[in-house]
Amino acid sequence: MTDQDPAPDKPAEPSGVDLARVALRAAKEAARARGDAAQQKKQARRGGLRSGARADGRDPMALGAAINRLITERGWETPAAVGGVMGRWPQIVGEDVAKHCVPEKYDEDERVLFVRCDSTAWATNLRLLAPTLVARLNEDLGHGAVRVIKVNGPGGPARRYGPLRAPGSTGPGDTYG
Repeated sequence: MTDQDPAPDKPAEPSGVDLARVALRAAKEAARARGDAAQQKKQARRGGLRSGARADGRDPMALGAAINRLITERGWETPAAVGGVMGRWPQIVGEDVAKHCVPEKYDEDERVLFVRCDSTAWATNLRLLAPTLVARLNEDLGHGAVRVIKVNGPGGPARRYGPLRAPGSTGPGDTYG
């Protein structure tokens, strides 16, 4: 034991990945601004908007380039990255866990990933693994992209009404949750 008090909670400094993303975004914006200015000068020299042999802002773009541009302009990098993680869920958590636990949605404002498990046993298991998964996801996505994993148990079966049901019965709801 030491006589010193533990360090107060400091905000975590951005990781190298975060700094690289910020620098890359700034470089892309600067290049885009230079390109837009050059296009305007060319169009002014040519006497207005007209099609020519060289590429200009009116030409069609490849779909991938258009989507990447839209994601960058709208600031959707983190939700898009989380969507990619949802597609690679089995590689991140392992095949056994992926068979029983599925990511449902990501709340960007709260930085919460919601996961649904097919049994209460798997939900309990995933709750125990959550801190490790948060660290693994933040390594992949960048510092602080996922703050918490909220684990939900299975939804109960649909309530059915009919001649084989006792009036007022709630069914097997006590084993779910």
